Amino acid sequence: MTTTLITGANKGLGKETARALIAAGHTVWIGTRDETRGRETAGEVGGRFVQLDVTDDASVAAAFATVAAAGTGLDVLVNNAGIAKRNGGASTSEDLDGPSVLEVFDTNAVGIVRVTEQALPLLKQSANPVVVNVSSALGSFWATHEPSRPASHFVSLVYGSSKAAVSMLTVQYAKAHPDVKFNAVEPGITATELGGGDPGSHPGRPAAVSARIVADLATIGPDGPTGTFREDGGVLGW
Repeated sequence: MTTTLITGANKGLGKETARALIAAGHTVWIGTRDETRGRETAGEVGGRFVQLDVTDDASVAAAFATVAAAGTGLDVLVNNAGIAKRNGGASTSEDLDGPSVLEVFDTNAVGIVRVTEQALPLLKQSANPVVVNVSSALGSFWATHEPSRPASHFVSLVYGSSKAAVSMLTVQYAKAHPDVKFNAVEPGITATELGGGDPGSHPGRPAAVSARIVADLATIGPDGPTGTFREDGGVLGW
């Protein structure tokens, strides 16, 4: 049995990735800050709840202590939790004050380091340890310079920069831990709260569709890739 932990898994892309992996036979830990919503999601999709706030070192340590004590082991980590700070909830205008920028980077980039460092001792006991970091084409230097890509026509000073940090963390972790497969993923333009506004009226595709590429990377075998950036069509340029 493969065991996976997903951060930010109580809604949107994280929830649908959990649903897909459970359907594929994984035991999935639903990691989320909100206990009520997390337990509801775990019950709905058939996962196991663990309280986990990626911005809180003590919370992250306690979450992995819970996983270790449960005896499920850990084979796959999906670093999905992420935020974007927007003026009044608008999808095109970011908050650019210091505290807001720090909050985005603390969640999207530093949170990956907190979680990954706590996960590594468990992952390294697995025969096929895998880490998937949910990034974005907005953090791809190639995509933001390629006129055919939507990312090149969208200004994202803070969120995009934080996702560029996610991409570099993926590369460096892959180098630092060659026995663990680390890959970043662009899930596609997805109708979630993170995209701004009501997911029901968002022009992006359903989270269940975007979750497929995340789940695909979470289920790679021992000969799977590492240190890559992936999207639906294959490898995405850094």
